[in-house]
Amino acid sequence: MLIKIGLRARILLFFVALAAGAVAALAVGLWFGYHREGSPDMFDAFMQGAIAAGFLILALITWIWFLFDTHVARPIDKVASAMRARAHADVAHELPTDDARYLGDLAAAASATAATLAQTRGALAESVQRETSRLAADKNKLEQLLADVPPAVLLCTGRHHLVFYNGVAKQFLAGSQRPVCLDRNVFDYLSEGPIRDAHHRLMESADPDAVVEFICLSPCGERRLAGRMRLASDNGGDGGAYVMTLRDVTTEVAAYGRRDVLLGDVFLQIRPAVSELRRRAAEQSGGPRQDGDIRPQIEALDTMLDALEGRFESCRSDGWPMAPTDARELGSQLRRELEGLGLSLEIDADEVAVRCNAFDIVSLLGHIASRVNGTTSAGQFRLAISAVGDAAELAVSWSGGSITQEALQGWLGEPVFEGGVTCETILRAHGNTLLVGFAGDRPAILTRLRPIERLRPVGADLSRHVVYDFDLLSRMHYDKISDARLDALTYVVFDTETTGLLPEQGDEIVQIAAVRIVNGKRVKSEVFNLLVNPGRPIPASATAIHGVSDAMVADAVSVQEAVRQFHRFAEGAVLVAHNAPFDMEFLYRREKEVGLRFLHPILDTVLVSATAFGRAETHTLDALATRLGVHIEEADRHTALGDAIATADVFIKLKDMLAGQGLVRFGEVLSSVRTHQRLVRDLNDHQVQAS
Repeated sequence: MLIKIGLRARILLFFVALAAGAVAALAVGLWFGYHREGSPDMFDAFMQGAIAAGFLILALITWIWFLFDTHVARPIDKVASAMRARAHADVAHELPTDDARYLGDLAAAASATAATLAQTRGALAESVQRETSRLAADKNKLEQLLADVPPAVLLCTGRHHLVFYNGVAKQFLAGSQRPVCLDRNVFDYLSEGPIRDAHHRLMESADPDAVVEFICLSPCGERRLAGRMRLASDNGGDGGAYVMTLRDVTTEVAAYGRRDVLLGDVFLQIRPAVSELRRRAAEQSGGPRQDGDIRPQIEALDTMLDALEGRFESCRSDGWPMAPTDARELGSQLRRELEGLGLSLEIDADEVAVRCNAFDIVSLLGHIASRVNGTTSAGQFRLAISAVGDAAELAVSWSGGSITQEALQGWLGEPVFEGGVTCETILRAHGNTLLVGFAGDRPAILTRLRPIERLRPVGADLSRHVVYDFDLLSRMHYDKISDARLDALTYVVFDTETTGLLPEQGDEIVQIAAVRIVNGKRVKSEVFNLLVNPGRPIPASATAIHGVSDAMVADAVSVQEAVRQFHRFAEGAVLVAHNAPFDMEFLYRREKEVGLRFLHPILDTVLVSATAFGRAETHTLDALATRLGVHIEEADRHTALGDAIATADVFIKLKDMLAGQGLVRFGEVLSSVRTHQRLVRDLNDHQVQAS
C-alpha cells in the first residue's frame, strides 16, 4: 500500500506519526506523574500543562515538516522527475539544481549522472549516425523511386490496415471522404468485396508466391482500378500481410466501351442498309426495272460510313500510349527541341492539361518547324495553346513567308524519327489534322488536342514521398483499449483557435489543426489544418493572439463542415489535447447538428504531465516544452498547427516517461491521470455517460 504513495506523502505520514508519538509520550508521562502524586488538586495544572506542551510539540513538528518538505522532499521529487525526463524523454539540457541546494551532493551527483548519460547517448548517436548515413541516403533514394513508380503501391496488415503507401496511392485514394493515413482500414478507400476475395484466395493458395489480379472501385465510384495482390514474404509475423499494386484503368475501360458501342452501331446500322441494297439489286437484275432507285440508299450508306469513320477516328487514339500533359510543359519540351535545331520559341499557354503522347507531338511539331525554316528561313516561332470548349487549340506561328496546304501534306508523309513513324501516323493516332492558317497576322500551323482538363493544385509532398511504418506488421491487436500498450494505439493530437474563450456565449472555432501519432511516432505527412468561417466577426483581440482575421476565413468552410472533416480524420484514434475540456466543448456543441458523436478516448497533456512530474509543477504548454526540450518557433505559437505539433512532441516524451514509471497500458495511465482531476476535468467520464 505504502509503495503506491508518493515520497512527499510518505514523509508527511512520518511526521504525523512522529507528532502522534510525541503527544502520546507526553500524555503517558503526565498521567504517570499525576498518579504518583495522587493529589486531585494537581489535575487542572497537569491538564493545562499537557495541552500547552501538546500544541507546542505539534507546532514544532509541523514547522520542521514544512521546512523538510520545502527543502528536501519537493526538491527530491523535482530531481527525480528531471532525471526520468533525461533517461526516458531524451531531454538534453542541464539538470536544474537551484531548488536542491539543501540536498548536499545529491543534486550535483544527479546532474553529473545526467550529463554523463547525455554524453554517452550523444556519442552513441554520433557513432550510429556515422554508420547509418550511407544507409539513410540509399533509403531516401529508394523512397523517391517508390514515390514515382506509376502504379499505386500499398502494404497492408492481415487485418487490412495500411502500413505503407506511396504518392500515387495517395492520389488514387484521395477521392474518398477520409484522408489517407497509416493504420486506417483500406476499405475506407476501396471497395471491400474484391479485395477480401483476392486476399482469401491468396491465404488458401498453396503457393506462397501466388499473385491474384482483381478489379475494384474507389468508394465514390469515380475510379476503376486494376489490382495485383501477393502475400508479403517479410511480414513481421503477420502471415496475412499483403502487398497490393493498383493501376487506374478508368480511361481504358471507357475506351473499350466506346469501341464496343461503335462496332455495335456498325453492325446495327450497316447490316440493314446492305440487306436493302442486296434486295433491290436482286429485283433489278431478275425482273423488269422497278421505279425504285438504289442511289439514295447508296448515298445514305455513304453518309453512315462517314459518320462511323469520324467516330472511329476519335477512338483511334484510345490504344495509343498517352497521359495528361501540362500545356506549359509541352511548350517547354518543344522549345528544347527547336533550340537543338538552332531555332527559338516563344510560349503562350493556358493552365490546362492535354491528353496526348507528348514525345510524339513535340517531335511532330519540331519536324514541321524545321521544314518551315527550310522553306521560309523563319528562325523565331511562337506557340500559343488556348482552351476552347473540350479541346486545346495549338498554333505554331512565325514571321515571314507562308506555306501551302499541299506542301504541308507532303511533309506529313515523312518519317519523324527512326522507326518509320510518320507525321500522319502520329496525327491519326491522336485523331487529329494539321491545317495552314493564320494566328493574328502571322502564318501558322493549326491543330487541336483533346480531351483537356483543368490543372488542379497538388500538395508538394503528394507524389514525392512514401509513408510507412513496417513495425505495424508486428504490432499486437487488443480487444479492449484499456489493455493496449500506449504505443499500440493511434493518437490524433489537435488544437483549436477561436473567437474567444466562452463557447456557451457564442464563441466559435476559426482554425482547427491536428497531427497523427502512429506506433509511438508522429507521422509528419499526415496533417489536418483547416481555417473555419465562424459565422461571426473575429474580435481584434483574438486576431492579435492567433493571427486569424475575418479576411482569411471569408471563403473558408463552415464550423459544421470543419467538425465533420475533423471527425473523419480522427476516426478510430485517441484524441490528445492540452487543456482538452476547452477544445472539446466546441466540438461537443456541434454533435447534434452534424449527426456525429465524439466518443473517442481522450488524454489531456495537463493531466499526463501531472502524473509524470507531480501536481505541484507548472503544466502550461510553454513550461512543458521548456522542461522537455521541445522547441516552439515564436511564429508558430498560438497557431492551431504549431500548438498541435508542439503538444504532440510533448506528449511523446511524456508517454516515454510514463513507461519509465511502469505505466505502459492505456488503462493504467487513465487510472493515474484521474487522480489529478482537480487540475483539469477528465473527459473520459463524458464518453462513458454518452455511451
